[in-house]
Amino acid sequence: MTQDQTSEQPVEAVDAPEQSPAAAAPAAEAVAPPVADSAARIAELEAELAKLKNDVLYAKADTENTRRRLEQQAEDRGKYAVANIAKDVLSVADNLRRALDSVPAAAREGNESLSALTTGVEMTERELLTAFERYGIKPVPAQGERFDPNLHQAMMEMEDPSQIEGTVVLVMQAGYTLHDRLLRPALVGVAKGGPKSGGNNVDTSV
Repeated sequence: MTQDQTSEQPVEAVDAPEQSPAAAAPAAEAVAPPVADSAARIAELEAELAKLKNDVLYAKADTENTRRRLEQQAEDRGKYAVANIAKDVLSVADNLRRALDSVPAAAREGNESLSALTTGVEMTERELLTAFERYGIKPVPAQGERFDPNLHQAMMEMEDPSQIEGTVVLVMQAGYTLHDRLLRPALVGVAKGGPKSGGNNVDTSV
């Protein structure tokens, strides 16, 4: 056989081996992820979203609480800013009252100068108490009241069978409140030896 005859022989095509359906399945699975994995991812994202929503709600609630607390603090500062100076001015009211109590009513009669002076002191006291009220400072009810350890400070007990035990029968120094806070307790004497109210003793210990 010559070289020309050898080169003219047809070349047979080689067919590629056929792939079975089972062999092609892994390729399909690589393209489309399993349904179970997708559901797990969705659940994970939903849980994360719920957590973020809760975080936002907590942050909003905390911000609102902080705002309210700051507003309350600002309101308290405005209401009770005069507390320190008020305590100092209370001594002025005490001295005015002592001055008035030291002048007997009989001494004012027939003494025009003393009467005018006493009237001026009374007017000064009324003006001072009016100024107190403008700033929320009010006297503590005491005389004839039931002893209240939240408002009164018992300085002594006084035998008085005619009074219900625990009744304030003597006010030694007036007490005052500033809005809803006690600025100074009233110093009082409390009755003992009389009938008991409701059968209960009143603790007047300091």
